[in-house]
Amino acid sequence: MIDVPSPLRLRLSSDALVANWRWLAAQGGAAACGAALKADGYGLGARDVMRQLVGAGCRDFFVATWGEAAALMPLPAGVSLSVLHGVGEGDMVAARLLPARPVLNSVEQVRRWRAAGEGRPCDVMVDTGMNRLGLRIDEATGGALDGLAIETLLSHLVSADEDSDQNARQLAAFRTLRDQIPARRYSLANSAGICLGADYGFDLTRPGLALYGGTPRAEAAGHIRQVVFPEARVLQVRTVPAGETVGYGATWTAPRDSRIAVVNMGYADGYLRCHAGNGGATWQGQALPLVGRVSMDLTAFDASEARGLNEGHWLTIDYDLAAIAARSGLSQYELLTGLRMRFERGWS
Repeated sequence: MIDVPSPLRLRLSSDALVANWRWLAAQGGAAACGAALKADGYGLGARDVMRQLVGAGCRDFFVATWGEAAALMPLPAGVSLSVLHGVGEGDMVAARLLPARPVLNSVEQVRRWRAAGEGRPCDVMVDTGMNRLGLRIDEATGGALDGLAIETLLSHLVSADEDSDQNARQLAAFRTLRDQIPARRYSLANSAGICLGADYGFDLTRPGLALYGGTPRAEAAGHIRQVVFPEARVLQVRTVPAGETVGYGATWTAPRDSRIAVVNMGYADGYLRCHAGNGGATWQGQALPLVGRVSMDLTAFDASEARGLNEGHWLTIDYDLAAIAARSGLSQYELLTGLRMRFERGWS
């Protein structure tokens, strides 16, 4: 096969990833700090993320599906892996064979695991207000879990990224569950929940977004470092005379004779049209505003002030997650997981 380099790359910072995990671990008090690896490590590459976090001391990891669990095999020694979506009828072969635990989310899943799990440990999710996955509190405390070997009892915060009374209500409900349902460990806090304080830590926290450079609450601002730096290669630099337009719909008109850098990147790569009017890039410290609309796989930047920029040079795309989310209307989660596979991923 011919090795053809991509015109797109994600420069990923191992130092920032590890620093973020260590800061989150410190905020959780005595709780162990795990890591959510679902959606292929939020788009960064789950296996690489796991390897680096294991080296930093992380031992507890979470994926969404059994396919994601299988992709991480073989696991490093001493690592615990949980599958958040539990066990459907078609998952039982994988659940028996892989060294990972299901997070049981319903009475039906509990029954399925009892019948075929051969007494192996499991995790259990109890719903304290999300109404998404998890047994209802009355089901969990009414005998449905009796006799299960529960490694970790979990719940999930609804509004941890907001100053909501619901956070305190869920905390109180989970404390009651801890007193009523035997398990080896208890886990409530995601990235935003960690920022609510050590009371939310219990035995194990499970951050996701903040590991990868997202800011879940104001308390994390200035502590969480950017991990993902998208870069795009310049396909062409062209001169656009004053008064001419750039791109579909003629939405941008050159106010002067301008140098426009066109890069191999667009909405097919996850860089969506909402970036028009607020997106940008840099080259050697010089800011290049995005001009015109974002096309399927082409985007234009005003390089009039970037002297020396030519075809083949690489632009670093503005991608501070909190800032771009505020400007674009996309969530930080969408910004991370939407970056497509045409980006080559490389850790430094």
